[in-house]
Order: sequence, then structure tokens, then C-alpha cells
Amino acid sequence: MVVMLMIGMVVVAALILQEKAPRQKTRQMEAHFPLYKVEDDAVLSKQGDVTVGFRLALPEIFTLSNEEYEALHHVWLRAIKILPAGCIVHKQDWFVEDTYQPDTAEEKSFLSAASDRFFNERPFLAHQTYVFVTRKDIHRRPASSVLSNLLRPALIATGKMEQRQYDEFKEKTAQFEKLLAEGGFITPVRLSTDEWCGTDRHTGILERYCGLLEEKELPGVTDIEFKPEFRIGSKYCQLYTLSDVDNLPSICGPRVNYDAYSTDKTRFSVSFAAPIGQLLHCNHVYNQVLVIEDTSKTLKKMEARRRRLQSLSRYSRENAINLDATNAYLNESIAHQRTPVRAHFSLLAWTEDRNQLTELRNRVSAALAQMDALPYQETASAAQLYWACLPGNIADLPLNETFESFMEQATCFLSQETGYESSVSSFGIRLGDRQTGKPVLTDLSDLPMKLGWTSARNRFILGPSGSGKSFFTNHMVRSYYEQGTHIVLIDVGHSYKGLCDLVGGYYFTYSEDNPIKFNPFYIEPGDTLDTEKKESIKTLLLSLWKKDTEGFTRSEYIALSNLLGGYYEHLDNHPEIFPCFNSFYEFLRDHYLEVFRRDNLKERDFNASNFMYVMRSFYQGGEFDYLLNATENLNLLHQPLVIFELDAIKENAILLPAVTLIIMQVFISKMRKLKGVRKMILIEEAWKAIAREGMAEYIKYLFKTVRKFFGEAIVVTQEVEDIISSPVVKQAIINNSDCKILLDQTKYQNKFGLIQELLGITDKQKAEIFSLNKNKEPGRVYKEVWIDLGGHSKVYRIEVSPEEYYIYTTEQKEKVLVEKYTEKYGSIRAGVKALVADLKNKAA
Repeated sequence: MVVMLMIGMVVVAALILQEKAPRQKTRQMEAHFPLYKVEDDAVLSKQGDVTVGFRLALPEIFTLSNEEYEALHHVWLRAIKILPAGCIVHKQDWFVEDTYQPDTAEEKSFLSAASDRFFNERPFLAHQTYVFVTRKDIHRRPASSVLSNLLRPALIATGKMEQRQYDEFKEKTAQFEKLLAEGGFITPVRLSTDEWCGTDRHTGILERYCGLLEEKELPGVTDIEFKPEFRIGSKYCQLYTLSDVDNLPSICGPRVNYDAYSTDKTRFSVSFAAPIGQLLHCNHVYNQVLVIEDTSKTLKKMEARRRRLQSLSRYSRENAINLDATNAYLNESIAHQRTPVRAHFSLLAWTEDRNQLTELRNRVSAALAQMDALPYQETASAAQLYWACLPGNIADLPLNETFESFMEQATCFLSQETGYESSVSSFGIRLGDRQTGKPVLTDLSDLPMKLGWTSARNRFILGPSGSGKSFFTNHMVRSYYEQGTHIVLIDVGHSYKGLCDLVGGYYFTYSEDNPIKFNPFYIEPGDTLDTEKKESIKTLLLSLWKKDTEGFTRSEYIALSNLLGGYYEHLDNHPEIFPCFNSFYEFLRDHYLEVFRRDNLKERDFNASNFMYVMRSFYQGGEFDYLLNATENLNLLHQPLVIFELDAIKENAILLPAVTLIIMQVFISKMRKLKGVRKMILIEEAWKAIAREGMAEYIKYLFKTVRKFFGEAIVVTQEVEDIISSPVVKQAIINNSDCKILLDQTKYQNKFGLIQELLGITDKQKAEIFSLNKNKEPGRVYKEVWIDLGGHSKVYRIEVSPEEYYIYTTEQKEKVLVEKYTEKYGSIRAGVKALVADLKNKAA
């Protein structure tokens, strides 16, 4: 397929004749446009140059270690070295200011809709990166500032590439693509003809560059002027170059320290070119050009220069200095087998507000200064450099606008990172891009397993008081709940009461006015007494009857089993009887004691009198008659959110073991019966209390087996010593939690070595953790969280809407305020909505 390049939509004024009619200017533009056609997904210029292009997916910023930057640098070196002399590598990075647009097609929950409103039009920097490989026509003359194809009256190729040469070039570019993909840092995809030229619904790369358009913006008629100001359509442009050795940094490398996130104990890394890439917050295109030269010809030319300088060095100190530099270049080239290249780097920045040009200049100059480069704004050569950096036309880059270097040094100037991207999975939690807070969907469960990063969905969350631990966990629980997950949550401190009230979950807690109530004897309509249900009730009854130090006999176990079987047969025959402990006790007292006597059951086999005496406190009128006789909140199996708040009973020797066993029964029942439904058990600080009551083995069991039932177990704690103090739990949690989540660890800086060793945290991850909440964006209220998924770690923002904030808050003063508004407006949803509206009105 051959596509002729018609550029009637882009009109160049000031480069041709200022006063010509638009149609005449369009014809002039077509005559001077340097590209001829696109064939076989490659661009052919009118000078006989052939270019292929690739769209690249780069690593996300703030995620690579020192060693990974070195490895990424070597990936580029290996890929570029495969290309023959005469080829030009042109990497072009687009950074365009954009705004977040939420998906409004589907109906969303109260909090999700509030989040969409809060983040609507949140500004961020959209990034696309391309690399173009050009094979120059071997007969064409080197380009220079004296003669550009803009000034030629006609563009006629002096020669043509033979089919054999083109096949060799295709083979080399295929190898280039493969080598780029090795290492797992970069994902290249070859550009198609439609991506080059565009379609009715999609802007092509060539059209986009000519008009500096956004990726989804359709092209239109655009004027390009260079005098009196550099302007493309309504965009005021400034062009900065790094093409003069005097303006270059004195040193370069694959990575540099990022002081904003570094501490006195850690060094945080970004790529060398990051200050003029993802860290430069303005519209800009960063062009990186490497011209691969013939090594033997270059060295021969440099030797001739060395001899000339040697003969002239006695007449000028400057010549003597240049002689030393040339000698050093030749020595390094020969000693280390360096590949000589000519390099050019330019940055085209723009704004649509002319009044912002000074601010734009200051931003770019400051970014270049961070690289230790001297900012140089091009004016005289701006037209030629802009035109030469048109994809496919890089062979027309003036030779005098390049500098001699080695490939190892020149590739340090390549932009290596991109912004945060959402997971390709449809399931996840909304977190924020670290730079701007732009929402990104982050899959902590399924995609990491699919990619082989993790082998289970279990999680371990560590964060001291005030770090935002419960806030993050609230947000995670809400996200999972809205996506159909069944959640059993064990808490101490009422951190999740607001969320539970909002979604209508079951909230079990203890107070004198309303003590905690369950009904383990209740069987939902349509369900039956299966072995698991029967065993859980027997275990509960035995734990309430016997002390931990007392065992039970086989005959006692069988007697209880028969008793339960008889009780449920009795219920089947008398459907008017409500299943609960009261009716169970009455059945034993009024009916089943006779069965024991008839079976000649001895007291040593089952002491029914003792059993009834001990259990009398749970029967009607007893001290704990409320515990096992609930008449509401019975459908625990099919209730997606069940919260057990244990603060008031964590020291109660009677209630805590019973509640612990009921929790176990509830989640195991969900785990085994809800097939194909995602399940989560989350144990907050309450795990320290329940672990003392024999639940350590249960936690160990959960963490090892829950993945087999499409489930995930999560433990949240403040102190790492809490985990260490329980060897069973330590091994179960740490060894079976491929996902580790840490919040601000500033309080633990002096003892972080213990945490690092226990959790297997690398030095790179330590630097990420110590960077939490440093250099936060002014004017935004948020905290940061570090998430590790099987060695793939990243820092995110936890930023939420005001509505989410007041649902999640654990501050006592704010919780009381929410309660007042809830009481006034009848529901927590209406109360929070009114509270936020009142606060906005006060702020206005």
C-alpha cells in the first residue's frame, strides 16, 4: 500500500512568501515538503532516505534503581550498535499538558461519583515517545545551515536505494527492535502507515508535528511563522538546543540523584535527562538525535585533526588545549572500543498564552541548569532545526548543529522514563500519580499473579499511628467492595464504621446498651446443615464449655454431634421454632436428656448436667444471653461487608474466644461456599488480641490456603515488633504476603534495618520508602503509600475527595461532626453531602 503525503492542511507562511494566497501557499508547501510517500510502513523522503518508526512504552518514573538505569543504558547501546554506519537514530518525546477526564458512561456509587467530580480536569503531563531510524541515501551531500531542503527549489533524490540495501536495512531495524525489547524495560511497537499519515479519526505523527497537536486532536489549517516570533498556529514556541560542546554538562551518566526525594541515608535516582523530560511541567517536544558514523573514517579524520593541531599548538594555547582533547578522544576510542557518533539534542517548548513566555523560558532554563547545561535559545537556526526534526526528515539536520561524542556518553541524554500508567486490568483500586495526583487504576490482586510477580493475593500493611494506614485501608476496602468482593474485617478502634454505615454492611460491636450478638445456629432459607457448619458449632460449644487447659473426650464430641443432629431434626419437624441457642438449650433440657438416659450414656462419657450448668449463662436470663441469640443481621454468608469491632471485648476471657470462633466460621463459610466470588479477610490491630486466643494457627492456615478459594488475607499493624513477637504469625504473614504496603516510616528511620531485613527490602526500595511524603505538591492534601508487588515497587498518592475523606476519617473531632450531620439529615450519605457543601460555602 502506498500513501502519498498531502499536506494541504498545514500551510507554512513566512517561510515562503508572506503575501501569497492560502491555496498558493499550500502548493508551495507541497513542493517543499521533504517526504514523498509511505510504503511498507516506512517513510521515503524526496532525497531517497528511508525511515521506520516505533512507538515506545518506557519505564515509569521513580521506579528504577541505580543498577536498573545502568542496565537500561546498556539496552540502548546494544540496540544502536547493531545499526550500520550512516544510520540516524531520532528519538522524539512528546510531553503535552492534559487534563483527567473520568468515564461518565456508567452509573457509579456516591463516593465514586464524588471522586470523579474531585479529579475532573486534574492537570497532568501526557507523554508519548517514538524512535525513528533513518537510512540516509549514500549519495546525498551532508546537510548544513547554509543549505536546507527548505531553500532548495526542487527536491530530487540523487540516487536510489537498491532492494538488497532496503532488505538489509529492514533486517537491522528488526534486530534493533528486538534488542530494545530485551531486558523488559522498553516495549517497542512498529508504526503503521495509518499512524504515520493519520486517518479520518486519528491524527498522524507527521500532521501532529506540523501543528504541535495533541494526540487525539484532529488537524486543521495551521500557519507556521518564525518572524517576528516563532509561532505555530496559536502556539508561541521557543527552541533550545544542546549542540555546542561549550553548552554541555561537564559530566553525564545513566542516572543522577534526585535531591527532592533523597535523604542523608538514601539516594533517590532518576535518569540524567529527567529534568527536561517528565520533570519539566510544560508543553514540549524533546528531540534526541544520534548520527552513527563510520568508525574508521572518523578516526582517520581525527588523526588528521590531531596532526594539524600539533603543528599549530606552539602558536596558540587554545590549539594546545584542543590537541589534548583530540588526543584524549582518540585514546579513549581505541582503548575502550568506543563507537563515535554525532549528537544533537533540542527542546521545543510552547504555550498558547503569550504572557507565559517568560515563565516558560524560566522553567526550561532551570531544567537545563539542573543538568548542569547552559541554556541556549535558538533563533537564527530555529526554522531549519524545527524542519529537520520532522519525523523522516532528520537526515537534513545541519552537520554544524551536531557535536562529536561517543555513543556511551550521547545515550545518557536520552529520555528514559514516562508517567504513571493505569493497570491494563479492569479490576483494582484508584490511587494517584505521584507527580500530579492523576488517578491511576492499580491492580494489587490479579494482574501481578498473571505476570508472575506474585503467587498469592495476600497483603501485609505496616504504618505507624498517623501515617494514613486506616485511611488507605478504608479506601482499599471500599474499592474492593464496589467491585463485588465479600469482605470480613476485624477491627479495634471503629475505623470503618462510617464506610459500613454508608454501604449498609453488618457491624458487630459491643456496648452496654447494645452488646454484640450473633446466631451461629441460624441456617439461611434454602441452605442445609453441612458438615462444616456442624463442626463449627461443636467447636464453639466446646470452647464455651471447656477451658483452654481442659481437653474433651471422644464420647463428649460424639454426644454433642448427636445432640446437634437431633436439634436440627426437631427444627425440621417444628418450623415455628426459631433456631438460636435458647431453643437449642430448651431442646436439650426438655427432649434430649431422655435420649441420653435411653442410650444409657454415663456421666463420665458426657456430663449433661455440667454442660447445662456452664451453658446456662448463654441462655435466656443468663449473663451472656445476648451473645448467641441474635434475631437480626443473620445473613452473614451473602452480606458482602461484615465488620467485627473488638475494642470493648479484647480483654474479655469469655466473649473474645467465642467471637473469634464465629469470625473463623463466617469467613471459612464464605471461602468454601461462594465459588467464583472474590473474598477478603482483613485483620486490623485486632489480630494481636485474637492471636492470643488460639487464632495464630488460623491466621497461618488462612495465609497459606486462602488463594485456592479466590481469596486474600490482609494483616494491618503499627509495629513490626508485633509481627516478630509471634513466630507462627511472622512466618505465616511475611512468607505468604507477596504484596507489602508501607506508609510513612520516618519514626522508624533509626531501626529500619530490622524492618528491611525482615521484609526483604532492597536498598532501592528503602530509598523509595524514605522518600514518602517528601516534596509534596503545594496546595494539595494527601499522603503517600509504598506498594511492593513481588519486587515491583512504586510510591503512590492517597488523595481523595472531601466526601471520601469524611467517610474514612478516624479523627475524633471530625467523626463527631459527621455523626451530628448524619443525625440531622437522616443518613450518613446525606449528612456527609451536606457537610461538604457547608464547608465549601464557608471557604467561598
